[in-house]
Formats: sequence, structure tokens, C-alpha cells
Amino acid sequence: MSAVARFELILLLMAVIVVLDIVARRLNLPRAAALILGGIGFALIPGAPEFEIDPDLVLVLFLPPLLMSSAWFTSWRDFRADIRIILQLAVGAVFFTTLVVGVVTHMVMPSLPWAACFALGAIVSPPDSVAAKAVLSSVPLPRRVIVLLEGESLVNDASGLVLFRFAVAAALTGSFSIGEASLTFAWLAIGGIALGVAFAIVTIFVIKRMRDIDLIIIWTFLNAWISYIAAEKLGVSGVLSTVACGIILGWKQHEIIGAATRTRALAVWGAVVFALESLVFILIGLSLRGILTRLGGTDAMLALLPATAAIVGAVIVARFVWIFPGTYLPRMMSTSLRARDPSPPLAVPFIMSWAGLRGVVSLAIALSLPEGFPGRDFILAVTFAVILVTVLVQGTTLAPLVRLLVKGDFSLVQTSQLTEAQARARVATAQFAALEAESLNPDGSHRHPRLMEQYSYRVNAAKRFSEESETLMPHRVDHYNAVLAANAAGRAELLRMHRSGEIHDSVLHEIEQGLDLEEVNVRRYV
Repeated sequence: MSAVARFELILLLMAVIVVLDIVARRLNLPRAAALILGGIGFALIPGAPEFEIDPDLVLVLFLPPLLMSSAWFTSWRDFRADIRIILQLAVGAVFFTTLVVGVVTHMVMPSLPWAACFALGAIVSPPDSVAAKAVLSSVPLPRRVIVLLEGESLVNDASGLVLFRFAVAAALTGSFSIGEASLTFAWLAIGGIALGVAFAIVTIFVIKRMRDIDLIIIWTFLNAWISYIAAEKLGVSGVLSTVACGIILGWKQHEIIGAATRTRALAVWGAVVFALESLVFILIGLSLRGILTRLGGTDAMLALLPATAAIVGAVIVARFVWIFPGTYLPRMMSTSLRARDPSPPLAVPFIMSWAGLRGVVSLAIALSLPEGFPGRDFILAVTFAVILVTVLVQGTTLAPLVRLLVKGDFSLVQTSQLTEAQARARVATAQFAALEAESLNPDGSHRHPRLMEQYSYRVNAAKRFSEESETLMPHRVDHYNAVLAANAAGRAELLRMHRSGEIHDSVLHEIEQGLDLEEVNVRRYV
């Protein structure tokens, strides 16, 4: 396939993505599931062009910006508060799943060497950050559960990749050293985090000295790829480097990036992340044709179905077996932990176990297996099956299960944090105090009486709402609906003036931007 043909195929896929996204919304399906099914359907069309996925390109092209986007919006305070559970999942669950899958694989495929069995376990053990983000964004989970699942998926690839490398080396050379593996893992993790912190410091230094919004946005994209590629070149974890850099930048963004830059950056990053996530899942579906060809067709795949089903079952069950004891045993053994973090209802570990979705990282790692590796085609087929089952079955049923099982929140015991309404009241009070200092004349009069009236109203309204939020909620919704109606009327008059030639395009864009910002802000509350 020529470069032009590849570009045309990408354009066609983007058009298909738009249609599939609309269909997914209409049918209330996870977008990831609809895209994978669409890719499979596209791949099975007679005469459709074959599309080979380059695993190295997939990891470098897709993973850094998607990791950066997820890390950017990760709450460092929440992440740090739950670091014990996140590491328990990102390291412990990955190692345990690798072991279980390796043993089960050797039981159903005795001809496959042990190292190859554990290589398969390492490939399918880490839940995928892209799949998790794509599905969890539409699932009404408690905030802390989302923090745990997204935090796990951000850092577990490092564990899986280390195990994979050593399993491949053992399969090809016949030797394995647990001491060497432990040191390598420590070097990859510590080195990746340190490098990510260094890149974040450099990025902050550069952004503070930039004035052009477009350059700042471009630099944030470059930083995602640079932090990943440089870390890989230096032999440390590119995943952890990008994640560490993203978390720090997300934490500091409010100090180094202005409102205009942030508004535009969110729009640009939102569009790019949507395109990349969508392409990832539709490419997973497209890869089915290549896998079928390698295995010798549908009949060969059907013959492997019992073994594949056993391994897929092991992947799912292993997560349950790890998470349930890991949730309750530490609290049973520690009184202080139990007081600080009470045991959640059974629905919480069940949902977290069911939410272990695999995605493009597993497929890319499987495709990177060298030609001639023992059981390579079988490993590819099983990896594809694991992705299909976890995204299509677990991902599709996750939201209904959450609505059925999860009642209430699952938060650490924290009594010092304010509600959103209380925080808004304090912000309004601080704004009013600053305005009063700016407005007050020596004789006691005000230079900005109208502004004083507006900000005084905001303070009183915010304080009242923080104290009587439930009673005033209907009035608040009615208030913002009125603002939206006024916004729509103003927009209609603006467009009428533009169409009649009364105003220039530049005036249209300037006023429209203000109306857009007002509408975006108001729609957050209705």
C-alpha cells in the first residue's frame, strides 16, 4: 500500500469513526466497543485493503499524547492519597495475572514453552489506559474508583513491559534471573519518574517565557512525545516518564497557563485525543484480518477456541482473585487503616475487577514479538480475543452494573474539604474584597459602584446557595436556563447583523467568542 493510499484509508476511517460514534450514542453503547466492531466489519469486507499495524509506530504515535492527556487531569492529591492501592493494582495485580495466565496457558497448550506462556501473561496482564479512559468517561462511577482505575492504567504498563521483556529473553536464551529482573524494574521505574520530573521542570520554564498561544499548545504536544521517546532511548520507562511529567504539568497548569491558552488548549487536545482514541480502537478491529491470515483462516481460530476461552477466563478471574483479598485483608489487619479508610461495599471491588479492560498496548506488544517466537500466532490470537471480550463484553456491561450495584460514594475519610458551593462562596468573597479595595475612594465613595453591586450580589447568592443548596437548586437551574435563553437571543441577533452586512466578520468573531465562553460556563450547571 502506497503512502497516498494509507493517507486515503486514514481519511476513510475518520469518516467511519464519525458515523460509528453517532450510532454508539444512539444505541447507548461504549464508543470503544462500537469502533472495534466497526473495524472488524470493515476488515471482513471482501476486497477491503489490508492494513498492517506497526507496533513500534503505534506505541510512539498514540501512547504518549493519550498518557499525557490522562495524567494532566489526574488529581495529584487523590493519586498520592491512594498510592498504596494504585501500586497494589499496577504492580501486584499485573504480576499475579501474569503468573495465573502463564500457568493456565501451559495447561491448555503443553507444547508451548513456559517462557512463552508467561510472555502471553505479561502481554494481557495490564489493563489499558486508553481503553479505561474511553469507557470510564461515560460510566457513572464514584470519583475515587475512577482515580484508582485510571491511576492503575497509567503506571501498570511499566510492570507488564518489564515482565514481557524478561519472558521473551528467557524464551529465546533459556535463562532468567529474578534478581536482574527486580533491578531492571527498579531502574526503569525510578529513572522514568526522575526523567519525567526533569522534563516537567524544563517545560514549565519554557512555557513561562512563551507568549504565543499556538506555540504553547504545540509545545505541550511535543513534550508528550519527547518525554516518552527520550526515556525509551535512555533505557528507562517512557510510560512513567510521560505520566510523571503530565501529572506535574496538570498540577502547575493554573499558575503557568492563562485562561485564553487553557481554553484553546482544552479544545485542541480534546479533538486530538478523540481522533487518536478512535483510531486506536478501529485499528484493533482492522487487525483481525491479519491475525486470521497468520492462523490459517477462521477454521484454525475455531479449533483454538477452547484454549482461548480458558485463557480469557483466567485473565478475568485472576483480577477478581487479586482485588477482593487486596481490598479487605489490609483493613482487617490494620486498625488505623480501617479507621482512616473504611472497607467499601462488595460492589466496589466487583466493579473494579470487572473494569480491567485491555486495549492497544497489549496488541502492540504482541505484534512486537519477533518472528519465529514460539507460539507467536497463538499469542496474537489470544491477545486479540482478550481485547475483544474485555472491551465488548465488560466495557458494554460496565455502566449497567455500576447503576445496579454502586450506591453512594467510596471516599477516604476527609472532613476538612469544602463542597463546591462553599468554595464558590469563598471565591466570591475574595473577589468582592479585592474589588472593594480597588474601588474605594478616600471619602468613602466608590469609583465602580455598578461593579460593587454585581460582586455584592454574587457574594450573597453564593453564600446562600452554599447553605441552602438543595432548596435553591430548582431556582438555580431556572436562573441558568434564563441566561441560556438570553444568550441564544443575543447570538441570533449577532448572526442577523452579520448576514445583513451590518457588522464585519472580525466583530462577529469577537462577540461570538464571549457568547461561547458564557454558554460553555452556564451549561456546566444545567
